[in-house]
Amino acid sequence: MAAKQVLMLGAGFVTRPTLDILSDAGIKVTVACRTLERAKELAKGVKNAYPISLDVTDDNALDAEVAKNDLVISLIPYTFHATVIKSAIRQKRHVVTTSYVSPAMLELDQQCKDAGITVMNEIGLDPGIDHLYAIKTISEVHEAGGKILSFKSYCGGLPAPEDSGNPLGYKFSWSSRGVLLALRNAASFYQGGKVVNVAGPELMAEAKPYPIYPGFAFVAYPNRDSTPYKERYHIPEAQTIVRGTLRYGGFPEFIKLLVDLGFLSDDENSALKEAIPWNEATQKIIGASGNSEQDLISAITTKASFKDDVQTEQLLAGLRWIGLFSSEKIVPKGNPLDTLCATLEQKMQFEEGERDLVMLQHKFEIENKDGSRETRTSTLCEYGAPVGSGGYSAMAKCTSLISTSKPFIVVGVPCAVAVQQVLDGVISEKGVLAPMSPEINNPLMKELKEKYGIECKEKVIS
Repeated sequence: MAAKQVLMLGAGFVTRPTLDILSDAGIKVTVACRTLERAKELAKGVKNAYPISLDVTDDNALDAEVAKNDLVISLIPYTFHATVIKSAIRQKRHVVTTSYVSPAMLELDQQCKDAGITVMNEIGLDPGIDHLYAIKTISEVHEAGGKILSFKSYCGGLPAPEDSGNPLGYKFSWSSRGVLLALRNAASFYQGGKVVNVAGPELMAEAKPYPIYPGFAFVAYPNRDSTPYKERYHIPEAQTIVRGTLRYGGFPEFIKLLVDLGFLSDDENSALKEAIPWNEATQKIIGASGNSEQDLISAITTKASFKDDVQTEQLLAGLRWIGLFSSEKIVPKGNPLDTLCATLEQKMQFEEGERDLVMLQHKFEIENKDGSRETRTSTLCEYGAPVGSGGYSAMAKCTSLISTSKPFIVVGVPCAVAVQQVLDGVISEKGVLAPMSPEINNPLMKELKEKYGIECKEKVIS
């Protein structure tokens, strides 16, 4: 039988572990990026990888490449997924993405069914592994005649605790802009049977301490709109449904300060188009009377609120650590957000020997058939290999990338496993799919656990 062939679009952080797994399985992978150099860089040293340059906005070129393959992996920005799926419909080829199903993608569901193709989505970490273990417990409870009264799910990709020593307790292994922009999003969730809406500027004020293990000082805040999961997870009985993000303590307060001061604004600021010192840039951004540290702090304490003197000193020390009061030159980007990101990316990258961490936990409040109640958790805790160690991480083989961590394995492996199961017919349902049923999920969980040791640990805690 001829070897399967896959077209991989994108060169992001997930692509290398996915590429390595498929190559090792004997699958020929055409690696397509906008530039041939980037595709060559990603494919270097991989036996079954073939780099090409491809512009996905060129329908004819995209169709020609899609037609040569059995399946397309779309790891490019989600706004292009509908374009890729339309090409796959024309060529009758399957698609896998790690992204959430967007309205534009869902509109193509019937066309995908008519073409006889599977478009499998939301199969990374979050979304992905989170769905697998949410559906598992929910299905088990329902089959036993029970109810889900409350569902809370929080996930975070973080530095390991010993490597989190900066004001944010965070390090950037992908776009700092994307991370910070997400903090401006509004959130909605169910709490006690009612929908709670949180405006973007108030999101960080919603963060609360969230205990998972005593050794971690986590805080949690809601992430975007959790309300559709009452229907998606088939839990109409649930009174509380929250999906959110984990960070270390201190992160929300520091981000809120940056928001209050205007540093997360992407509005154009002509003063930030030249390489001026940071103290001058900070003066322009916050409207201080001068650029001395005393003038800047005076303006900051006027514009922002602080809980007490201890917090004031902690947050000001954080601004000082970033360099916002210094004479160090900015990397001019034309607006506060991107100018700040340029500095954060310089100061907050993973360094040699450091490692990162993924923590995911579902918490279910359950009413059993007999009326008794219990709390169950489903928890994934994965550490990455230290940067530069060449340890168990496909990312360690990709020397052009900063982080070499297993959390990317935890994203890349589910994607690769889904690709193989679609190609093998294990996942055979047609249309635009996500891992929302035991029929799809159980084979994925089985292979992830048995072959890669990736699983959530399930416990009854009360």
